Amino acid sequence: MTLTLRALLGASVAAGLSTAALAETITIATVNNGDMIRMQGLTSEFTAANPDITVEWVTLEENVLRQKVTTDIATKGGQFDIMTIGTYEVPIWGKQGWLVSLNDLPAEYDIDDLLPAIRGGLTVDGNLYAAPFYGESSMVMYRTDLMEKAGLTMPEAPTWADIKAAAAAMTDKDNEIYGICLRGKAGWGENMAFLTAMSNSYGAKWFDMDWKPQFDGAAWKATLTDYLDMMNNYGPPGASNNGFNENLALFQQGKCGMWIDATVAASFVTGADSTVADKVGFALAPDNGLGRRSNWLWAWSLAIPAGTQKEASAKKFVEWATSKAYLELVASKEGWANVPPGTRTSLYENPEYAKIPFAKMTLDSINSADPTNPTVDPVPYVGVQFVAIPEFQGLATAVGQQFSAALAGTTTLDDALKNSQDLAIREMTKAGYIK
Repeated sequence: MTLTLRALLGASVAAGLSTAALAETITIATVNNGDMIRMQGLTSEFTAANPDITVEWVTLEENVLRQKVTTDIATKGGQFDIMTIGTYEVPIWGKQGWLVSLNDLPAEYDIDDLLPAIRGGLTVDGNLYAAPFYGESSMVMYRTDLMEKAGLTMPEAPTWADIKAAAAAMTDKDNEIYGICLRGKAGWGENMAFLTAMSNSYGAKWFDMDWKPQFDGAAWKATLTDYLDMMNNYGPPGASNNGFNENLALFQQGKCGMWIDATVAASFVTGADSTVADKVGFALAPDNGLGRRSNWLWAWSLAIPAGTQKEASAKKFVEWATSKAYLELVASKEGWANVPPGTRTSLYENPEYAKIPFAKMTLDSINSADPTNPTVDPVPYVGVQFVAIPEFQGLATAVGQQFSAALAGTTTLDDALKNSQDLAIREMTKAGYIK
């Protein structure tokens, strides 16, 4: 080897070592949902294009993630450079000045391509404070073979009466097939996301126009009565421990006749891990004829906490992970059915994506959710499956524990509602909403 070649190689190695040594590490907190796990698997694509940035992941169960990121940002802990947060946190944290504005993302990112309903939920005073990784509503996913066997047809827009009849007809406990699987795990974003959305279709609400809690009303009692009846008679055992991921596993294993949950689950119940992939149909979330369906609106989004020392690197990752190019990357590796849904108009205009059986139902569900008018009667808050006030997170988790206990049989329906009313009155009085 000549001296010149040896010198060039030495310089190349030194440059590589220098780049590695100077690489800035960003830490990302995220939820252990399938689309986020897929994103982690594709991180090498980002770091190959950005060798000056390394990425560390902190992947947590949904309830734990919410607790950790809320504590970190409220205390200015600085543990994370990017946080996976939802449509609930963004408007509250944006108003507090806790998040970095993303209005300066480059023109090719095409902010105007974001679906209006999703973008609106992530914007405060004209500033986009989080970029949606995937958007979702909720819908009915059901076994077409079991419906056919029962001699029933699922309407495209079912009522709760349709759902109850189908749950009864499909249940076969001797063969571990349960007519309906619904969230039972306590948490404001677990069972209370589902039950709040369900209650909207029953005419219930969290608070009246004077912020007085409403759990002592007939509409909440009707909601919880039907929920418990369905779950106790046609649901799986141990349902009070089941959240999104647990019910997903049950459905994939062929143990659920129906599952009413996030539209984002569609690619997983029809994917390679599902034993019933070719036997799944989709319908809008049910209603009760009162003008409101029980579907929600949500986006898991990437946000940058104000005060991070690595804002530029964090923005590069957020731009990459929520871009049109990322959708194309996932499609090229795993097919269009597996791209993160519900964020971009261009995705739903793509003729290849239009072939996906759940694409239209997902978009219709997202577009039919109205966070500014979530209930049958007027309310002083926005949010479909949540109330966009800071106190909601703790209060709804406490109420969720009451409702989960009623499902587990450790308290009664009436006591769960009474305790929830007392909890809500105490919290709203303490926070100054009511006297």
